[in-house]
Amino acid sequence: MGVTPTRSARRYLSRPGRSAVVVDDLAALHGPTSGVVELPHRLLWRPDRRVDLDQEWARNALYEIVLTEAVRVDELCAWLDGPTLIRVWNDLYLPRGVRHAWEDRHTVLRQISAAA
Repeated sequence: MGVTPTRSARRYLSRPGRSAVVVDDLAALHGPTSGVVELPHRLLWRPDRRVDLDQEWARNALYEIVLTEAVRVDELCAWLDGPTLIRVWNDLYLPRGVRHAWEDRHTVLRQISAAA
């Protein structure tokens, strides 16, 4: 007897060789929303890894980096905020695999994208 894959079982790539990581519940994203934070070197490969979340362009860059580079759900939960992600979703420049993975799992993001 075969197994029918579900939508959540699809493989999306954030980049060649790396699967996109998605949380099951946007409410699990409880990262910082303001101030200056310093991303770990694993996520941002430069000497100065500080990001000022009060600057829109910098906050969006952090979201793009984390959504693309995260390999574990706990990284997403630590650095992203659910309501903020929803608010800025259409402003983010993301690899197609990342965008599809998140929109496939979260109807609200798919609706936001479709409304744009």
